[in-house]
Amino acid sequence: MKNIVASLLLIGSLSLASWAAPASPVIDVYKSPACGCCNKWIDHLKANGFTVRGHDTDNVVQQKYRLGVPPGYGSCHTAEVNGYLVEGHVPAREIKRLLKEKPKARGLVVPAMPMGSPGMEQGSRKDHYDVLLVNNDGIPQTYARY
Repeated sequence: MKNIVASLLLIGSLSLASWAAPASPVIDVYKSPACGCCNKWIDHLKANGFTVRGHDTDNVVQQKYRLGVPPGYGSCHTAEVNGYLVEGHVPAREIKRLLKEKPKARGLVVPAMPMGSPGMEQGSRKDHYDVLLVNNDGIPQTYARY
């Protein structure tokens, strides 16, 4: 009887532990199979605690359209996390902030491919760039500056 009770207590505590432990956010990244900087951005996300599912595609534009990337604000890869759009080389820090604050918005974009942004580190060059929050109407506003 003691063994049965001990086993049930152990099973119960394991269930509670796995229920209480927060799962790392899963980010789905849509990218060209040939893009090296996209893979470096994925490495940046993993190093910052995210679980990443990479999806190689020859039609990243389809995902940009589906997720609502405003025209002219695109980059080389598009991602989705917890229902939010993440376009381009957005630092993991800002994605974590987005997930914590949970604004009513489409998500974050870093247009183009600024040198020095995560995945675009090459030498000592670091361009200034903005991380933009895209509201549900598709209008971007500054969320963070680098």
